[in-house]
Amino acid sequence: MNDREDRQDIGDLLVRYATGIDSRDWSLFRSVFTDDCELDYGEIGRWSGVDAVVEFMVAAHDKAGHTLHRITNHTAAIDGDTATARAYVDALIMSQDNTSGVSAAGFYDDELVRTGTGWRIKRRRFTTVLVRMVSAG
Repeated sequence: MNDREDRQDIGDLLVRYATGIDSRDWSLFRSVFTDDCELDYGEIGRWSGVDAVVEFMVAAHDKAGHTLHRITNHTAAIDGDTATARAYVDALIMSQDNTSGVSAAGFYDDELVRTGTGWRIKRRRFTTVLVRMVSAG
């Protein structure tokens, strides 16, 4: 694989993360991470292992209304079968009745590994830049 293909695959991986959450497709979401991943989302929480990450995301999103996770400005530095990446995230998580919610923005710093089934996130740190309450209408 060449550098451009790797960058495209990593970008696709980040979109799968957002799509998995917003569609509540937890199998798709799970496919983004290594089994032994480590995630640090600061005040939101820290998780070790894909099962813990999925369990938290299911609990946080299954009873929510509409959610929109937008991943942008992703960059990647690839070194053989490892890579580091940064991407901006803008997330909207609405209450079950879609009348109010939380809007958050920040960035992900990821360490990725190439596996037999493609690139996966091994470590992630989320840095919060902004969180605000929103109301529809």
